[in-house]
Amino acid sequence: MPTHDIPVFDADNHLYETQDALTKFLPARYRGAIDYVDVHGRTKIVVRGQISQYIPNPTFEVVARPGAQEDYYRHGNPEGKTYREIFGKPVRSIDAWREPAARIKVMDEQGLDRTLMFPTLASLIEERMRDDADLVHAVIHSLNEWLYETWQFNYEDRIFTTPVITLPIVEKAVEELEWVLERGARVILVRPAPVPGLRGPRSFGLPEFDPFWARVQEADILVALHSSDSGYARYSGEWLGANREMLPFQPNPFQMLQAWRPVEDAVSALVCHGALSRFPRLKVAVVENGMSWVAPLMDAMRNLYKKMPHDFPENPIDVIRRNVYVSPFWEEDLGALTKVLGEDHVLFGSDYPHPEGLANPLSYLDELAHLPEPLVRKLMGGNLAQLMKVSAAV
Repeated sequence: MPTHDIPVFDADNHLYETQDALTKFLPARYRGAIDYVDVHGRTKIVVRGQISQYIPNPTFEVVARPGAQEDYYRHGNPEGKTYREIFGKPVRSIDAWREPAARIKVMDEQGLDRTLMFPTLASLIEERMRDDADLVHAVIHSLNEWLYETWQFNYEDRIFTTPVITLPIVEKAVEELEWVLERGARVILVRPAPVPGLRGPRSFGLPEFDPFWARVQEADILVALHSSDSGYARYSGEWLGANREMLPFQPNPFQMLQAWRPVEDAVSALVCHGALSRFPRLKVAVVENGMSWVAPLMDAMRNLYKKMPHDFPENPIDVIRRNVYVSPFWEEDLGALTKVLGEDHVLFGSDYPHPEGLANPLSYLDELAHLPEPLVRKLMGGNLAQLMKVSAAV
């Protein structure tokens, strides 16, 4: 057991869905939208008749070991190893990645007090169904029913699983929000992307979505913008002369240079289109999107506000520092980010048990040894505990 006395509330843990997670509660008329097939001995997910390579093994029976890429993210790849070489030998999924009772035991061993729990496979849904609003709402609700049945939305006040809210039909988004609130949800997951619709995509910061944001503010529930397939592969594909889906485990340099543009645009939309000014008590946590975009975005907004203050509802820097919280990558400098956003707006996240995350989340305490202990307590869990209105320690 860990010997530290600093409460840790991890802002970025993941579960691995079972094969029926998207279909168990899906109405019969939509059942053909999602299927699994065997391709040369490997199970692949099929979405609307198209085999997806987005997740190499969508059953998660075998996965890359937690923390497989730690050395890669700490020291780079001077030897030019392939991704397969970096990942190493895969491991079989354990119960703790599939259900909450076993996960609590692992959290106790790791020294984690609490965590936000994000799905993994869910991030492929909305982009591949963007032209069928009824279908995407149905599949997202089916997933949420599975999440609630399997993980609950608040397990022992320690695991806060994030149901997904999709926004194409605002009234249905509000209905879904009410459904998860009735079942104890304390945090929701919204894709950082333009919202598809019958008249084309649009910003979720526009007044059209005010009924949804008003209810979110009234419920005082945390909104997480987690890294996802935001559809930007369509834009990079035009530069690459290719039309393919986002493949997070087959990156290329051109795409990686633009990798965090979706969340930068999402935050910009919430600020510039006024949602965070019309609803100033909204709490938006940007999770697993790094921090490299934060300072440049704030510098750009600061310059624009000097030149065209009349085109902003209020000072955009004040808005970001009031409403936005960031959980960057573990290999980044959380202390440096506090100087940009403020000490109360930075959250630690380990991304366990993903290969790009930390095998031992508390190992990050070593990275913060140079910071004052009161600040370390805020970063490692105090800030998130305050957002979630729970005590720092269990």
